[in-house]
Formats: sequence, structure tokens, C-alpha cells
Amino acid sequence: MTLPASAKPFGDRMPTPDDRRVANQLRSLVAQHAVGDATLKVIDPGVAKPVEITLTPGMSDLLLELLRHIGSGHAVTLVPIHEELTTQQAADLLNVSRPYLIGLLEKGELSFTLTGRHRRIKAREVFAYKAARDAKRAKALDQLIADDADFL
Repeated sequence: MTLPASAKPFGDRMPTPDDRRVANQLRSLVAQHAVGDATLKVIDPGVAKPVEITLTPGMSDLLLELLRHIGSGHAVTLVPIHEELTTQQAADLLNVSRPYLIGLLEKGELSFTLTGRHRRIKAREVFAYKAARDAKRAKALDQLIADDADFL
């Protein structure tokens, strides 16, 4: 995925080898204990006793996914679901050109609002469109594979 021009990947930088090592180590630790609610003990330098943090399964999954990307050396950008995106940011998330995205907006395939003259798209709209598009592509690929099996 291309990053939006406004994105600041991983603190405005790519993960260093040390970042990757630590992310993989932390991911391994969380994965070992992430059955059900996982409790982590974090040492806070200002407090004598470790602070306990309970991770729900959803938080564990999210943290593991984030650490997996960082551990692989990928830049990471978090986008809140209620965030309004510019057309360029939405196009980057969908890995399409901005003119193509505008065509989708004009056809009504994605809803948007106008802020002055500028179109804004909710991130949840972009993610829903992407999920539907990916499901449609997967179904078409499955059909191609099934059709190809008939010729063997």
C-alpha cells in the first residue's frame, strides 16, 4: 500500500533493525499469553510496583498485527475509522489513482461529503469498499480456478 503524503510512518521513519527485533520479541511474548484476556505487567520507572494491563482478545489481535508489520520492516499508519480522508489519502489506501477514485465517487460507489470544494470520505467507507472489492476479486479468482480445473 502506498502511504498518503500526510502519513508519518512509524514516527516519521521506517523501523530500524532494533525496532524490528523488539517488535518480534514483544509479538512472541504477547502471542504466548494472548489466549482469552492477557495480562501484561509493565514497569513504569516512576512507580515502584509494575502496572498490570489486561488486553482483551481484540486488543491482543490488534497489537499482534501491528507488531507483525513493524517486525517485518513495514511502515505503519493508523487511521481512525471515523477519520475523514482526502481523495488522495483514500486513493492511496485503495491503491488506485486519485482520478479513478473521483470516478468512483461520482458514480456513487463511495459516499462523500463536501468541505468547501473538497471531497472528504469517511475511512469506514473506504475500508468497507475495499473489503467488498477484495471479496468480489476473491470470488472471481475462485471461479477462474474452478473453470481452469475443468480443462485439466
